[in-house]
Amino acid sequence: MIRLPHALPGSKNSKPFTKSILRVSSLLSTLLALSVATPFSIAATPNQPTTGAEISQPGLFDAISSRAKLLAKENYKPVVANIPEALAKMDYDQYRSIRFRPEASLWRNEALFEVQLFHAGYISREPKILHMATNNGDSILQFKQEYFNYEGPAASLAGIAPKDIGFAAFRLHYPLNNVNYKDEFFAFSGASYFRMIGPNQAYGISGRGLAIDTAESSGEEFPSFREFWLLKPTPTENHVVIYALLDSPSIAGAYRFDMYPGAKNQVKVTARLYARKDIKKLGVAPLTSMFLFGENSVNKYKFDDFRNEVHNSDGLLMQTSSSEWIWRPLTNHRALHVSSLSDNNPQGFGMLQRDRNFENYLDTEAKYEKRPSIWVKPDIPFGKGRVELVEIPSDSEANDNMVAYWVPEQSMKAGEEREYKYTLFTYDAEIPDQPLAKVLRTKTGWGAVAAQSNPPPKSKRQFAIDFQGGELDKLPAGTIVQADLMKNAGKLSDLQVSRLPNGKSYRVSFKIEPEGNNVVDMRLFLKTKDKRLSEVWSYPWYPDNTPN
Repeated sequence: MIRLPHALPGSKNSKPFTKSILRVSSLLSTLLALSVATPFSIAATPNQPTTGAEISQPGLFDAISSRAKLLAKENYKPVVANIPEALAKMDYDQYRSIRFRPEASLWRNEALFEVQLFHAGYISREPKILHMATNNGDSILQFKQEYFNYEGPAASLAGIAPKDIGFAAFRLHYPLNNVNYKDEFFAFSGASYFRMIGPNQAYGISGRGLAIDTAESSGEEFPSFREFWLLKPTPTENHVVIYALLDSPSIAGAYRFDMYPGAKNQVKVTARLYARKDIKKLGVAPLTSMFLFGENSVNKYKFDDFRNEVHNSDGLLMQTSSSEWIWRPLTNHRALHVSSLSDNNPQGFGMLQRDRNFENYLDTEAKYEKRPSIWVKPDIPFGKGRVELVEIPSDSEANDNMVAYWVPEQSMKAGEEREYKYTLFTYDAEIPDQPLAKVLRTKTGWGAVAAQSNPPPKSKRQFAIDFQGGELDKLPAGTIVQADLMKNAGKLSDLQVSRLPNGKSYRVSFKIEPEGNNVVDMRLFLKTKDKRLSEVWSYPWYPDNTPN
């Protein structure tokens, strides 16, 4: 099993294979080779300053990009950490007891944004260099003991850290929910991980700068943001810019994050990549989340848990180049599975937490109903490739076991350069631009009949998929709604469409019996005559996930 590092110290997150081929999938593609003449060319999209702080440093991002390019021509050098043993070996409770002092926040009372710092140690042992890019030049932020309070079990650790220990990373605060309080809305920490939330949301899903060889037998490589440049915004600006230098054995890169917190929370990302080695699988705009069990789980009772559902995200959504919307519910399988959705220039993809009903979680501490959905929208075309989904077996909600990212069609070779631009949005249950009916829930159970004398094997499943929204609640009386169901294998029976008692939702129910241990890949949507009414429900049934 491939282990992913935690997204943040103390978060309920981290980890990574049976392969499946979905109907709209291609699992074993290589990556898109790009020349400087393509839309991905670094030379084709010069940096344009967007904030007052950036105008004062107009060439900084280009200089960081040049440094990344030079790094990629040299042998990779791991970071040497200067962390005392007591800090490196502290436990979780100790680390959580080292608290940043809010009154020490950077830019406090000088801008709408504030910056707070993470202490190095525990699992965050790789120091990050923080540059304060101002009108007066570039200065490196030095560690100070007085930035932190060492409380309770961490009291004995005060005074141990040397001045050159650096920081684990940092988080950004902004008056997101009301003008009188600056909420944490974005945090960097651990490799290239970061998390972001919108108004009235709680941290859940994580983003990453880049994924390399995820779920490959050779092992995954985790690029890391080594240095950051913090550009102080002017006092009234509601937009902040952060630069970052990424490095790993196979690649170096320069990143620019344009952050616009608010009701429509968004972060624009520019990634300039320089390959040091040939890369087998490049994962662009990766998202990492957790799904332990949910409404579609066949093994949730093994957890002996009072809650009905436990997950940060419950599905993968993709908008194809032809504006087809595909919904793929997440599943915690017995074995690791990799699946993908292929396309040429998709309009977007993301991992969503559609279920916002507290009654389905009953967790007053985790607040899973408030976890954000993150949507990735390309700002320059991604070209040919696939959205790949990795679902990793997990027995703990502390582990991130769901990963999704874009894989270009052709591989990236040593010496190549590429630029990707995309915007990350935080939403609640829905993507605003999606007009069709959506999957409300996916339920599955044994396809046997009550009191059947010779019941079928438990791999024969009955599915019930409920759709809601769009035009479904506006259909004239007597409208015949049909289910368009396609599959690659298995025996289908008892396909029915029925209107639910609320008069607004429709259910598609059917039974499917696999052929031996072959995966049944299904694709379903609602229609009336030749008009499509819903998004596509895409679901593979793996017989190896059959309950005992």
